[in-house]
Amino acid sequence: MLEGVKVLSFTHFLQGPSCSQTLADLGADVIKIESTAGSFERGWSGPNSFKNGVSVFFLLGNRNLKSIAIDLKTEEGKKIIYDLVKTYDVVVENFRPGVMDRLGLSYEELKKINQRLIYCSCSGYGPTGPYAGKPGQDLLAQSISGLIDMTGRGDPTAVGTSVIDQHGAILAALGIVSAVYEREKTGKGHKIDASLLNAALDLQIEPLAYYMNAKETVAGGRSPTGLGTRIHGSPYGVYKTADGYITMSLTGFDKLAEVFEPGALDGFTAEDQIERREEFDRVLSEQVKKKTTGEWIEIFEKKKMWYAPVNTYEDVINNPQVVWNESVMTIDYPGAGEVKVINHPLRYDGKPLRLKRRPPKFGEHTLEILKEFGYSEEKIRAYKEKGVLAWED
Repeated sequence: MLEGVKVLSFTHFLQGPSCSQTLADLGADVIKIESTAGSFERGWSGPNSFKNGVSVFFLLGNRNLKSIAIDLKTEEGKKIIYDLVKTYDVVVENFRPGVMDRLGLSYEELKKINQRLIYCSCSGYGPTGPYAGKPGQDLLAQSISGLIDMTGRGDPTAVGTSVIDQHGAILAALGIVSAVYEREKTGKGHKIDASLLNAALDLQIEPLAYYMNAKETVAGGRSPTGLGTRIHGSPYGVYKTADGYITMSLTGFDKLAEVFEPGALDGFTAEDQIERREEFDRVLSEQVKKKTTGEWIEIFEKKKMWYAPVNTYEDVINNPQVVWNESVMTIDYPGAGEVKVINHPLRYDGKPLRLKRRPPKFGEHTLEILKEFGYSEEKIRAYKEKGVLAWED
């Protein structure tokens, strides 16, 4: 779909690489520009997850890419990038604001070489402003954006995955694809700014809008019961059963009265599911504790209620729908062997995308790429000896 679109990716950690991987999944020709020491993801993997010394963190976010390692602080290294930019369509980077400027690789500099260039900067909080220089990281963005305050019961609770990194990556990719489409009509390039903060706010489009326009309708604090948000009536959350947990969502009063003990909801009305939601939810929580998870699943299934089991990751990877959707991809990487990662999330004409290229070895495509741009092998190897370039032998 994006065949013919050429991308230079100056990215590391998760937001930037995931954005670049999404473009590569869709057919773009993406080159990962690494430092001569290798990208951060190659040497780090949480929680110390390596397969035969290969970082799982690197493998999950760099498929379908090529790799070239350049010392961008050298004049020769900059010249290589300037040569590439002449024929490339997109630059995506997620250094702290100001770093690419100091390297001489800002949008203003590169568009002098290629007026049609689309340049996407992924940052923590935006390129300018009072927070521009602060560390941009998923957990910190969760906290600053109010997401942590809106989550959990009792203490504020972080979301259990890097949800903002990934959402920010997809938003950045969407912006790039839109700019490429628009450029085909106008011939003009664009500068796109994606930030974790804006991605975090976008994830809260519903509760924030309620709060800004009708504060009184947003419950004041985290619920001590199973309620999962401050904007939904009971039931809406995770509830303890006799032997585990079950998730319940948006069920009408009459149906609840049918599945619980006779008289359990006496004194309440349908309006109380919102108006007296905490009180209503306490009664509901006590009712749910009286049967096992399996018993409730059987009852809720017959009543066609909105419910779900609380799956562990082991449950998830064996879930029949996950298997049916082919949501997990297996990559065979030299040295690591078979590694399972999450597949591209969309389906096209009913089919998932197939792996076109395993994640690259360090600097793997340096000779191939630079030869295409007229560099002789002798000169490329001389640059390697000098430290301008690097690759894994």
